Amino acid sequence: MKILIVDDEKPARDRLARMVNGLEEHELVGEAVNGLEALGLAQSLEPDIVLMDIRMPGMDGIEAARHIARLDEPPAVIFATAFSDHALEAFETHAVDYLLKPVKQERLQAAMDAAIRPTRAQASKSDDVLSELEPRQHICARVRGSLVLVPIENIYYFHAEQKYVTVRHAEGEVLIEDALKNLEGEFQDRFVRIHRNALVSLQHLGGMRSDNDGHQVTFRDIDDTLEISRRHLPGVRKIIKTL
Repeated sequence: MKILIVDDEKPARDRLARMVNGLEEHELVGEAVNGLEALGLAQSLEPDIVLMDIRMPGMDGIEAARHIARLDEPPAVIFATAFSDHALEAFETHAVDYLLKPVKQERLQAAMDAAIRPTRAQASKSDDVLSELEPRQHICARVRGSLVLVPIENIYYFHAEQKYVTVRHAEGEVLIEDALKNLEGEFQDRFVRIHRNALVSLQHLGGMRSDNDGHQVTFRDIDDTLEISRRHLPGVRKIIKTL
């Protein structure tokens, strides 16, 4: 079993590395200092198990685990943390186990044994469960076989077409397979629905205009416009008045 260790503190990484090296049939293949690095290494190294801290700068372990669970062949995730108050969130990301520091060798062995069996992330990727967690700070998209992270603050809108959703952001656009309904529930404080097929960022909403084709929203920094449905027009007008 190939193991990836993720922790922002070097002494913690070193201690886990020594423990992993003391286990038979397990190989340490890499180390990362935060969730962003973990996601990149999970793609390139294809570990079987990720041993990960939760509280880390840049991207914490909870969000990293949610993105990792979307990989085609997601590794098992075992959290190793000094804090007990994230246990529920951790298991909702399909984590195999939740270890409290200082981790004991026999406890780590038991978690590794459990990780050998098919994980919940591998058996069933549930968007409904993941959407109940704290909103993500990034959207994860697959581009030419690799995962790309787009900060939520850089997104102008989500636009659904058939089975895909276009994510229009500051650097261009990407396609994701998330359901628009789930995105609306997760980001309800930052995005508003203007049509059955579109959510727009309140942060980037510029205004509204009307012509013979109906009503459209405009944006602050891009020339794109999106149609407003009759159903959502009154709500959009109220929001526009507060800008």
